Amino acid sequence: MPQFHYQATTPQGQIIEGVMEAGEERTVVARLHDQGYLPLRIGLPGQVKAKATFSRLALPELSFRGKIRQRDLLVLTQELATLISSGLPLDRALSVLNGLTAKEELKKAVSQILRAVQQGKSLAEALAEYPKIFPPLYINMVKAGEVGGFLETALQRLAEYMDRSQQVQDEIKSALTYPVLLSFTGGASILILLTYVLPKFSSIFGDLGQALPTSTRILLGISEGLQSYWWLLLMIGVGVWLGIRQYLATPQGRLLWDRWRLRMWLMGQLITKMEVGRFARTLGTLLKSGVPLLQALEVVQDIVGNEMVSRALKDVRVGVREGQGISGPLGRSGVFPTLALQMVSVGEETGRLDEMLMRVAEYYERDTFMQVKRLTSLLEPVLILVMGLAVGFVVISMLSAVFSINNVSI
Repeated sequence: MPQFHYQATTPQGQIIEGVMEAGEERTVVARLHDQGYLPLRIGLPGQVKAKATFSRLALPELSFRGKIRQRDLLVLTQELATLISSGLPLDRALSVLNGLTAKEELKKAVSQILRAVQQGKSLAEALAEYPKIFPPLYINMVKAGEVGGFLETALQRLAEYMDRSQQVQDEIKSALTYPVLLSFTGGASILILLTYVLPKFSSIFGDLGQALPTSTRILLGISEGLQSYWWLLLMIGVGVWLGIRQYLATPQGRLLWDRWRLRMWLMGQLITKMEVGRFARTLGTLLKSGVPLLQALEVVQDIVGNEMVSRALKDVRVGVREGQGISGPLGRSGVFPTLALQMVSVGEETGRLDEMLMRVAEYYERDTFMQVKRLTSLLEPVLILVMGLAVGFVVISMLSAVFSINNVSI
């Protein structure tokens, strides 16, 4: 019977390690639960080294280096929710979490948060001291959970929210991977032809002194320009990029850019659906966690990625404060689709606004992903056709020059 190394935490928050004989990992988990321990990691002796790499069970380990990403915060939240749901006091749970966190920056933050909680601060107050790690959404949900006495539930909803948001991002990135790779490969191929292959033909044609077809002369001119003035083109490109970036950093530039994004052909509808899904999921999660509507709208306004939507939410807050509800001001903004407005209105009338917002989020997230898949399925053959035509034009231009020289020689 194999022996399993295990790591678990006691009800007092202490981490223990040991060896247990069992037929499978589930048996080890069951025995540890029977003894009152919470399993953290389990693995065979041959699969682990000194500080063993145990198989992932209840609490996945943070292993990323460098800048803290949303996935890191997701894992941290899942771990904290699991520890608190097991009955550990908050300070004990944070102490265990500090031992599990491998990322140095996050480890320091958890250590300081633990110290602040031990000194009498609430968890939300301690988290608020690290705004670069914990966004307003996170802090407000934790605060609502502490005030309402359901911190465990609030953390679980936070984990579900971040997990779903991560899934949506991963799905969209996965759908766009092939078109991006195809564009990069095609562009690199054309650049190599223009800067490496064509100059060799240019020297040959120059020695022969024959008149070349117009298409060939155009290509050779482009090739020579890239070789001679690449630094100037690079400087112009960087200058334009910096100028646009600086303009978009201004309130007016950001507003014009976001307005254009929502109105642009084909992509505007997709971006609108993405923003509506993000708004609905964020607001629905906050309301489910007990955050008051006005406070929740303020949080959502701060984290939405589009200035047009943010300004619309500002008007919504004013309307809610005046007793107009949320669906009316949303409709007057002209940003949100009719279906979303109708569903929000039904949620207000039935007193289940949070549930209806989550349904809106599910619908628009699913619709966004399907539209991305449709666009990429159309984009892939278009990219292949464009790249094929570009490479074919280069090849045909070179061959026509060769044939014209042969005809003159004959």
